[in-house]
Amino acid sequence: MSAQASVLYDIPGPRARIRNRLTAIVFGVVLIAVALYVIRVLAQNGQFEADKWSPFLDRFTWTTYLLPGLKGTLIAAGLSIVFALILGAVLGTGRLSDHRWVRAVSGAVVEFFRAIPVLILMIFAYQAFAQYGIFPSSQLALAAVVVGLTLYNGSVIAEILRAGILSLPKGQTEGAVALGLRKGQTMRIVLLPQAITSMLPALVSQMVVALKDSALGYQIGYVELIRSGQQAASYYRNFFAALVVVGVIMIVINFTLSSFATWLEKRLRTRHRGGRPPVAPLDTDVIEGAPGIDDIMDFTDKRTA
Repeated sequence: MSAQASVLYDIPGPRARIRNRLTAIVFGVVLIAVALYVIRVLAQNGQFEADKWSPFLDRFTWTTYLLPGLKGTLIAAGLSIVFALILGAVLGTGRLSDHRWVRAVSGAVVEFFRAIPVLILMIFAYQAFAQYGIFPSSQLALAAVVVGLTLYNGSVIAEILRAGILSLPKGQTEGAVALGLRKGQTMRIVLLPQAITSMLPALVSQMVVALKDSALGYQIGYVELIRSGQQAASYYRNFFAALVVVGVIMIVINFTLSSFATWLEKRLRTRHRGGRPPVAPLDTDVIEGAPGIDDIMDFTDKRTA
């Protein structure tokens, strides 16, 4: 019985299995009914007519609205992810520092920016940059979006990396110390690469969050995919179709990023576990004139004498 027990819960009995099947069937029927009702209402309102979807077959729609918005989304998300990884690595290692003041400052920064909504960070950064002229007016929105996403996601990534480092076996640190590596070298060469590999799924999930949160730049006038989709919908009067197309584009991007991360994680794990072929033992009999152990011992005794 114990061999068949589940890790999270006990295996259901005959009555429980029947009850679970009935619940699944009822839920499926209700879900299908709701979907059919929504489709019927949309069809009655003409949302599936050809003129609502035909603009997305026109090159003008993509070059004028969607592609510039997609470019803005990718630029903001790409810059934010790179800067957030750097900031997260600095703050994450800072929280594990031997110096108390470094741990205190890093912890305060992480907890502060994790507690503030991303939109408020973007608005604050936009107002500060505009008031003090830090960036040109054409780059104000982009800079504010990148700063807001970097501060928030960098703080979250710091906690992810810290958890990954703490989850590593203590033998990794002890081995690095035995080799004579300093604290910084141990963190940079030994611990941090392993933590990134082990926490890669969580890191990718946070990257997807950064990609989706770039849509909040709409509130400060940044041209991204959601804003461009709404502009196209206002022009063609097809809000439902535009939102569906934008949603499909975002799903494709996020799915591609997640798939790449899964492939990269498997590749890294495979390389760490057994990427190199085993080295064949050296056959000293083949090497003529090679000194044996007796010769080495005799030479050592003579040197000692």
